[in-house]
Amino acid sequence: MSATHSATPGPRNSPRHVAIASLIGTAIEFYDYYIYAAAAVLVFNSQFFPKGDPSAATLLSLSTLALAFLARPIGSALFGHFGDRIGRKRTLVASLLTMGLSTVAIGLLPSYEQIGIAAPLLLCLFRIGQGIGLGGEWGGAALVATENAPAGQRGWFGSFPQLGAPIGLFMANGVFFLITWLIGPESMVAWGWRIPFVLSIVLVGVGLYVRLTLHESQVFQDVEKSGRTEQAPVSAVFRRHGGRVLQGTLIMTTTYVLFYLMTAFVQVYSKSPAAVSPAGHATGLGIPANTFTGILLVGAVVFGIFCLLAGKLADRYGRRRWLTVVTVGIMGFGLLMPQFLDHGTPASVLAFIVVGMALMGCTFGPMAALLPELFPTEVRYSGASMAYNLASIVGASLPTLVAIDLNKAYGLWGVGLYLAANGLLTLAALATSRETSRLDLAKV
Repeated sequence: MSATHSATPGPRNSPRHVAIASLIGTAIEFYDYYIYAAAAVLVFNSQFFPKGDPSAATLLSLSTLALAFLARPIGSALFGHFGDRIGRKRTLVASLLTMGLSTVAIGLLPSYEQIGIAAPLLLCLFRIGQGIGLGGEWGGAALVATENAPAGQRGWFGSFPQLGAPIGLFMANGVFFLITWLIGPESMVAWGWRIPFVLSIVLVGVGLYVRLTLHESQVFQDVEKSGRTEQAPVSAVFRRHGGRVLQGTLIMTTTYVLFYLMTAFVQVYSKSPAAVSPAGHATGLGIPANTFTGILLVGAVVFGIFCLLAGKLADRYGRRRWLTVVTVGIMGFGLLMPQFLDHGTPASVLAFIVVGMALMGCTFGPMAALLPELFPTEVRYSGASMAYNLASIVGASLPTLVAIDLNKAYGLWGVGLYLAANGLLTLAALATSRETSRLDLAKV
């Protein structure tokens, strides 16, 4: 039996429909996720926290970002359980609703001046809802794309849900840029920031329409008919496949570190006033915020292009070989960070982001194929989701804080070395894993 054929086949999804459904869903989820990050930097400190101490309010606003990273493994466990028990399609609908309704609720939330301490508490609750939704979204979208892919093209079809990340990044930064340009910075802070959040309800409606027309994947139908579904898939994946969860987590970690160094650390470094730390290292470039936003929009386009390219090349050359070469490239890129950014200019920051986002696409694109291929069908949703989201705790929640301190103490060389060290962990995980590109998903 192959991954795409069965003796008793059920309804089939067309590859085009699968690609569109997985792309639209993840684009919406990442859009919701990134508009929160933009708003946390720009406006939440004045909307949801006391204004007596602006620095403390800003720190509290930014600290809420971490809540989603901590909540994502919860989403992996929750949606992974149901995705492996009742199917990918219904679980994906639930994850999209969880994220979308949390996002709209943030857009409608009264401010601190209106309801006091309840405002930041509710903000934290809905941010956790976003994290749970995204924690369940990615694994389901990756499985829908790869379990329905034609033979030999899982890397290519898996790159479509990955394309949702750069599209969501572009949409989130673009809508904030556009609204600020139309109504001005003051109105944006006062009320305009709510528009991107409330607009999410329209996007969710589109995503639900597309997803509700999907059929369940054939490999899951086969497992369900044979009675091989697990009663407790999350427990089973750690009990029987814990080593693969660890491998997948470490394979994914460098991808997260690279992305958040570029979009968070470099953003803070670029926008901060030009200054020097007590150790004699530059701590900022003084680049205007809108200039960096424009740079990030260019980077998002490059990111998307290389996601698609990498999916094709990972099918041709194999996951391990492709990702090993790319990881070595990322390590070299990290060590060259001072050449791009030390006393840099907008042009050098643009060059850094473009090269970094190209590498990001090269490593992120094949992940939707590789991580699901590590696990058998009956625990695939749980296993792939857990590896992906555990990596987010290690690779996404720490880099910005670590990088800022490393830069103050050791300069950009220290930050680049931190990225390269994570690359060594990924190389070790790749070296101990098996090549998965030619495996039959029904027989993993």
